[in-house]
Amino acid sequence: MKLVSNVPPIVVTPGEPAGVGIDLVLGLWITRNQDTPAFFLIDDPQRVAKRARLLGLSISFEIMEDPSYASNAFPSALPVLRHHFPVDTTPGIPNLANTLATVEAINRAITLIRAGMASAVVTNPIQKETLYQAGFNQPGHTEYLAKLSDANVIPVMLIVTPDLKVVPVTIHIPLAEVSRQLTVEKIFTTGLITYNALRADFGIIAPRLALTGLNPHAGENGTLGREDNEVIATAVAKLSAKGIDAQGPFSADTLFYEEARTNYDVVLGMYHDQVLVPIKTLDFWRGVNVTIGLPFIRTSPNHGTALRLAGTGTARIDSLRAATDMAWCIVRRRAESQ
Repeated sequence: MKLVSNVPPIVVTPGEPAGVGIDLVLGLWITRNQDTPAFFLIDDPQRVAKRARLLGLSISFEIMEDPSYASNAFPSALPVLRHHFPVDTTPGIPNLANTLATVEAINRAITLIRAGMASAVVTNPIQKETLYQAGFNQPGHTEYLAKLSDANVIPVMLIVTPDLKVVPVTIHIPLAEVSRQLTVEKIFTTGLITYNALRADFGIIAPRLALTGLNPHAGENGTLGREDNEVIATAVAKLSAKGIDAQGPFSADTLFYEEARTNYDVVLGMYHDQVLVPIKTLDFWRGVNVTIGLPFIRTSPNHGTALRLAGTGTARIDSLRAATDMAWCIVRRRAESQ
């Protein structure tokens, strides 16, 4: 197993209990090898065992009240930190009664990181619609984790594959709101956070940032909208003045083909689908969601709860494996730089 002296294991949250999160964790542990980083799962042990039986998996569990021995247990048993879900779950059918416990699992993970008992968190996908019905008032995981940080942080969603990295400047908001929320300062701050994260956590000495335009063809020099010239170009100039290699705005429809991708290290898009559609199309299964700008390390698979696949044994573990590996790579890089 991957070990770094005196560095605690990764904590994995269950996500939506009716989704594929637990299937993926079980699959990841059972296919572990010497390169798999040690992790423990926050979950209800009975629920985990029941899903394992449904999937026909023979797995040993180490049920814990605290994760102190998770790393030692990991090679021979899946460490599960006991967590209560009020209602038994049926794969594919979310239950509102479990929503508070789903959120509390996230809270516990961050508490454990702060206590030095976990080195990073890998979050399984949550079912936002169900959480909203129960009163969850954050747009998504990214924003909620920022709220838990107890600091004036700005969370930035970085999606990473081996061949492409992208950042949406605006995230979980209606498309009609994007133009109103795009400001020079927001784009500049997002670019600065991205630049610093690529240097510190990905080892890119001089990151090259490419920024998309908002409008088709980056506004056609103002004829298709003023945001590109007046807002985005101004933010690019401000980033450049800080010594950052930032270019744009570019027409988004010409930024993602193979030759174009050699000219930058990351693309900053102006809205969610502008950059997530191309990266998920190019490499859906190896994509990892990394929340940068937080005071702790968080990664997540690059997909949703996949309710229709839950309990079927057909869900692919690739993205969870990539998310766990990437979290550990960042943990090691930070440990080695101290």
